[in-house]
Amino acid sequence: MSLFWFVIRQLAEIEEQMATSKKVITREEWEKRLNDVKIRKEDMNKLVMNFLVTEGYVEAAENFQMESGTEPYIDLATITDRMAVKKAVQSGNVEDAIEKVNDLNPEILDTNPLLFFHLQQQRLIELIRNGKIEEALEFAQEELAPRGEENQSFLEELERTVSLLAFEDVSNCPVGELLDISQRLKTASEVNAAILTSQSHEKDPKLPSLLKMLIWAQNQLDEKAAYPRINDLSNATLEDPTV
Repeated sequence: MSLFWFVIRQLAEIEEQMATSKKVITREEWEKRLNDVKIRKEDMNKLVMNFLVTEGYVEAAENFQMESGTEPYIDLATITDRMAVKKAVQSGNVEDAIEKVNDLNPEILDTNPLLFFHLQQQRLIELIRNGKIEEALEFAQEELAPRGEENQSFLEELERTVSLLAFEDVSNCPVGELLDISQRLKTASEVNAAILTSQSHEKDPKLPSLLKMLIWAQNQLDEKAAYPRINDLSNATLEDPTV
């Protein structure tokens, strides 16, 4: 977070001093300026806790709480129920996930038709994945088709999903990605966000957003200067500037 604001500040300074050629900032100068940026350790700890809580890493959040003294902003016990829903979707057990959501708060699905449709769509995908063709067609006709009649986007998604049945080899299917694990993860994330929202919590962790902002700031600065850039975000390694 401090690095992001540091990059923004450097960008502002360089724009004021900009000539016809790029400004070159050495590693020594960059690190000196970076060290001058002060940020409280408590704020960094809160950022970490926010990520652990939002993504549902209960054990890690508990350990981090003991080690850092950072209090989570929600009851960690509530994370367990939320993660049970997420795990059910990720494992393809959508019916169980729907039951668990309704046990937590029936209004989540009652007030979110898009989420409910996506869960039902995922149920259809799982039936197709398991080769239950007749059951899949019956489910699509009885549960999803009526919703498609009321919403054009739902109908288009339903048609995409049903088109999986037309291909024996899904590797040649233009919508074969629906059978990828990534589709389960996408639906699980949507459910996770809806539960968090229903509990009046942020649905997205702050850390990924800050990293995106850092990438944007670096891209802006690239046009103005050569400086020690971070390309490997996982290690936050500064690379020597290239002129």
